[in-house]
Amino acid sequence: MTLTDQNRAPLYEALEELKSMHIVPFDVPGHKRGKGNKDLADFLGAKCLAVDINSMKYLDNICHPTGVIKEAEDLAAQAFGAKCAYFMVNGTTSAVQSMVLYVVKRGDKIILPRNVHRSVINAFVLCGAVPVYINPQINSDLGISLGMSYNDVVRAIEQNPDAKAVFVNNPTYYGICSNLKKITELAHKHNMLVLVDEAHGTHLYFGEDLPISAMAAGADMASVSMHKSGGSLTQSSLLLGGENINTDYLRQVINLTQTTSGSYLLMSSLDISRRRLYLHGKDIFGRVVKLAQYARDEINEIGDYYAYSRELVNGDTVFDFDVTKLSINTSGVGLAGIEVFDLLRDEYDIQIEFGDLENILAYISVGDSDKNIEQLIGSLSEIRRRYKKPRTSALKHEYINPVVEMSPQDAFYAKKVSMDIKKTAGEICGEFVMAYPPGIPILAPGERITEQIIEYIIYAKEKGSLITGPEDMHIQRLNILQGGR
Repeated sequence: MTLTDQNRAPLYEALEELKSMHIVPFDVPGHKRGKGNKDLADFLGAKCLAVDINSMKYLDNICHPTGVIKEAEDLAAQAFGAKCAYFMVNGTTSAVQSMVLYVVKRGDKIILPRNVHRSVINAFVLCGAVPVYINPQINSDLGISLGMSYNDVVRAIEQNPDAKAVFVNNPTYYGICSNLKKITELAHKHNMLVLVDEAHGTHLYFGEDLPISAMAAGADMASVSMHKSGGSLTQSSLLLGGENINTDYLRQVINLTQTTSGSYLLMSSLDISRRRLYLHGKDIFGRVVKLAQYARDEINEIGDYYAYSRELVNGDTVFDFDVTKLSINTSGVGLAGIEVFDLLRDEYDIQIEFGDLENILAYISVGDSDKNIEQLIGSLSEIRRRYKKPRTSALKHEYINPVVEMSPQDAFYAKKVSMDIKKTAGEICGEFVMAYPPGIPILAPGERITEQIIEYIIYAKEKGSLITGPEDMHIQRLNILQGGR
């Protein structure tokens, strides 16, 4: 394969050719290129529905690709510096779970930070693996958890030499990066694989002066949300594999959970976006970095807000910082991040990525303009002028150390009873509780509920955070293990 192949987008090209074939469809989907659903065609457009098609020999099959999908995946692997790449159409959740299911089975250990995405712990519910959590250190001034300390990983490996893998979030939602290369080298010395949730790191492969990517660091697998900073359609993702991976077995694992009806809209968006990033990514992300830095500088000039960056780097728990991230601490204006999030949306028609109890994240991409950035800066300035309150002592926790009593699988399938959340202290939780986004569980199945955790959930709910996970949609009751004290 030569580098000039990166000018191609094989799946996209095949779909374009299909348009000229005038094939009469007696297969699914039933809308038959939009002709059977005029309302949908009017909404999405005829061009879109013309390529919302089923797998056929000419267009390959996502479960067993040997044609244009395989060509497109090979180009993606080359572009990302990986041995193999797989198109994922069930979101990065599916990619994360495939990594975990590849490495561990029931009773196996895996080392990871507790502040992982729900999809990781869901995989433990499916396979019965036992998590060995490294509780991340906290920046209490900002109310955010940090990356994995190298020394903490050393201790976890020494105490659990039979663990199969080390799992790393890199970068975090806020832009915090761990010493991924050093952690990878350590894990490999102990015959452990390294899995990286790189959902927020597509740009690391193509930009300049950005933190190291998982594949460049020598990691064994990485899940990459192309739809986040890479420009593809929502729910499209990549799973990358390194030299230590059995590529055929990994495909089998992926097929355990991924749909057999792969969307050609999603797959072609991956193909097109990969080509664009390979050819133009340096310029694209160079502009994103400049936009983010300009916004940081201007927001910090407003006063009371703190848009943080590489000044947080300490060589360990903040080994590097992703400067494309516009993470802003709002505690100086006396408002919770979720309150600023709501004000931006409701009063200023600005939808940012998320707000927690002390921070907001505005996701900046090549799709943004100078005008958009100025609108965000001006709106934050006006919010400070109109809504600033005396600084209050917010709960200083983005993350609370859990007490793990049993595996997520055992707890999830155990007999449970429903109880008023305010009365659950001391019980063992049988379900998930999390603020979404970012989807990091406050509680996971098998963890001991404490007064501190209850206080945090109630406080976050009162501030307007979207709390998800429990069966009770009103988050007034929790399922706890029957006789679990």
